[in-house]
Amino acid sequence: MTLDEFVMTYEKPLRMGFFLGMLALMGLWEVLAPRRALTVSKGVRWLNNLGLVFFNSFVARLLFPAAAVGVAAFAAEQGWGLLHYYPVSFWPAVVIAIVAMDFVIWLQHVMVHAVPVLWRLHRVHHADPDFDVTTGARFHTLEIILSLLIKFATIVVLGPPVVAVVIFEIILNVMAMFNHGNVRLPIGLDRVLRWLVVTPDMHRVHHSVADDEANSNFGFNLSIWDRLFGTYRDQPRDGHEGMIIGIHKYRDPKLVSWLPGMLALPFIGRITGYVINRREWDKQGTGN
Repeated sequence: MTLDEFVMTYEKPLRMGFFLGMLALMGLWEVLAPRRALTVSKGVRWLNNLGLVFFNSFVARLLFPAAAVGVAAFAAEQGWGLLHYYPVSFWPAVVIAIVAMDFVIWLQHVMVHAVPVLWRLHRVHHADPDFDVTTGARFHTLEIILSLLIKFATIVVLGPPVVAVVIFEIILNVMAMFNHGNVRLPIGLDRVLRWLVVTPDMHRVHHSVADDEANSNFGFNLSIWDRLFGTYRDQPRDGHEGMIIGIHKYRDPKLVSWLPGMLALPFIGRITGYVINRREWDKQGTGN
């Protein structure tokens, strides 16, 4: 059995194993040493946030049975993509593909903040009044579909090895749960790690109600993109215990903590002028 055949055969159990393992690890860490006190009970949060995850997984599998791995295999058969057009040896191609897909995810994240109609979808993720491991997988179904389409297009253009796509999918899940963890790393370790990857303290700033803080630290895995493009922010102005998580206009628990409200949230209210480069923030940075 070749490496590609192995990952095609065991892709689903591999991804599920890493997902459940990381969920259990971060969940236990949050129980034993939480960074912040939750405003909504963990039972309600896990039931509804993970309920949205399983609903999204069902819809995605229904609409796109082949998923990203299938698209990568098809692109390889057709010889599509830059990494097929310009031959690169296997492992360098894997590294290039993972880094390139990471950048596309960063760019997509900036886009859903910058375009008002897309922000309506993404605010389901940001409206979570708390920040824990389940926040990392809490996205509206339509945003998941959009994300998949962008990922498929990236794979067709790039032509990554199938192995690279599987590794990237695992990294995507694992790192999203890690950097959304309600946990504290030792200050020295955090300072070193965030030169390479996004840590929980680094990403938590992005979930502040303050617009200028929410429009920073867009990375989910590699921290280099925020440093390169000037969107890096070291710490929240009110500290990690004092900062308020969520969106200040959306605080009703029925809307932001329960599954029916989360699914309805993008269709509530009018499209405002919310874009990443706004400068009309008030002194607290909460102009929207």
